[in-house]
Amino acid sequence: MKKLSFSVALVVALGASANASAAIDAKAANAIMTKAACSACHTPDKKLVGPAYKDVAAKYKGNAKAGELLMQKVRAGGSGTYGPIPMPPNPKEKISDDDLKSLIGWILTL
Repeated sequence: MKKLSFSVALVVALGASANASAAIDAKAANAIMTKAACSACHTPDKKLVGPAYKDVAAKYKGNAKAGELLMQKVRAGGSGTYGPIPMPPNPKEKISDDDLKSLIGWILTL
């Protein structure tokens, strides 16, 4: 039983470590936003053309599917969620899945 408990603890610890290393900081998020031109319409803390990222985080707080939903919204574009100004679609050529997942993960921490 002790070996099994140790194994489970090790797996949990390694999983937590992997998640922590996957997180990005504000500097890395800013680099992705600049490269993908997100910062032309969004800022972390105030409405510009589109909503502030902190407002997006607040809207999706507690939603277990927030990351998945936001991936779809960013890829497809659209309007109506935060007003009439449309957000254009953001294809993989503009921002990779990995960068988009990292950025959305960071946004949801705000």
